[in-house]
Amino acid sequence: MLQSQFSQFREAARREPYPELATRLRWIGAINDLLVQHGEAYTKAISQDFGHRSTHETWMADIMPLRDSVRHIQRHLATWMRTQTVPTSLTFQPGRCLIMPQPQGVVGVISPWNYPLNLALEPTLEALAAGNRVMIKPSELTPRFSELLAQTVAEAFPPDVLRVVTGGVELAQEFAALPWDHLFFTGSTRVGREVARTASANLTPVTLELGGKSPTIVSASADLERAAASLVMAKALNAGQTCIAPDYVLVHENHRTAFAQAFSQALQKQYPELGDTPDYSSLVSDRHFDRQLELLQDARDQGASILTPDWAPKLPDRSRRRLPPTLVINATAAMRVMQEEIFGPLLPVLFYEKLDTAFEIIGQHDRPLALYWFGQSAAEERRILHETIAGGVTINDCILHIAQTNLPFGGVGASGYGSYHGEWGFKNFSKLKPIFRQSPWSGAHLMRAPYGKMFDWLARAMGGRGQSSP
Repeated sequence: MLQSQFSQFREAARREPYPELATRLRWIGAINDLLVQHGEAYTKAISQDFGHRSTHETWMADIMPLRDSVRHIQRHLATWMRTQTVPTSLTFQPGRCLIMPQPQGVVGVISPWNYPLNLALEPTLEALAAGNRVMIKPSELTPRFSELLAQTVAEAFPPDVLRVVTGGVELAQEFAALPWDHLFFTGSTRVGREVARTASANLTPVTLELGGKSPTIVSASADLERAAASLVMAKALNAGQTCIAPDYVLVHENHRTAFAQAFSQALQKQYPELGDTPDYSSLVSDRHFDRQLELLQDARDQGASILTPDWAPKLPDRSRRRLPPTLVINATAAMRVMQEEIFGPLLPVLFYEKLDTAFEIIGQHDRPLALYWFGQSAAEERRILHETIAGGVTINDCILHIAQTNLPFGGVGASGYGSYHGEWGFKNFSKLKPIFRQSPWSGAHLMRAPYGKMFDWLARAMGGRGQSSP
């Protein structure tokens, strides 16, 4: 079934290899209509899949960014589609060099469960803007949402333009093995490796949006109250189930005694009724909930101090899969919380005195998807930017670089490769075709045998040796 659907898409792309601007804008408008007409239903389905997912978080992190992307694409797509003239080397003038963005063809999108609407439709928007046909395989961990997305997409799009297929791990493996013109995967590093390995059999271009241990540095010059408030927002959002959530925090020794108090105060201010508030989300499954408790127990057994909010005595609550944001003070490299991506509301805290020590700790891990720094020192900021490598950086806040439509979003190394969002996504899903248009006034005949004195003169003029053959 999947193979026949793919063949239908491939044939449609062959019949219409370069959809016009009006066609692409119609596709983008249809995505916007889905968000407008079914936003409430999507939100309800996602919450049911999670056990409880904050309605406000779904609108803030899934729907609003997509609406923003729609507007951005509608405003700029005509410009992105233009064939651009670029400079021609002096030797080959008056010929012209051009770059034409061309659709790649049929794009596959494998999306995850943590932001199931946004991470399915954001790459889809940009692939459609680039003129491609798209098939989406959403996560089996959000089955209600996945089925609803499949149904509403089928009602809004022709079956050879955009389609959603649902199923489990076996379907995902079959999906990744198809000979896509581009395959886009968002998920864990472990599964990303398998996807890349499977796709390599077809030499399929792959974009991997993965994760890793994204560090935060709270420097001596940081506004501690501001840093704590930002960390609470970023770590509590979706109960920490965010690929760019702060995974651990390196706090300067000057803040050793004050950091935990500032974090606790910020958490109580943002979630005064943490045990019962509808603003805080559940973990997606019992397995994910139990893993967080295992990480916590391992850290406790190895001597870490565990700081939980004392005004939320009902938590943790396994029946609702609710686990509060929890500090793991004095975490060490031997603990699982410092060896694995957490993907939950636990936040290991380490202390440093010299910035070199912080860099050394960061360097013990793979290059992260995100890095955050809080401070006021321009010299330290330069060192942070120049001496660390991460997929993206937010300074004096967390997460917000992902929301900027003019910035590329993507990882580096084990946190992924390739980037998208806005024009970067358009280019990612396009073949930027280089074109050289020859001029009738070209001197290209001088480059053809038999070579003579004119070639020797030209070679000397261009810096070559220009010696004639004997």
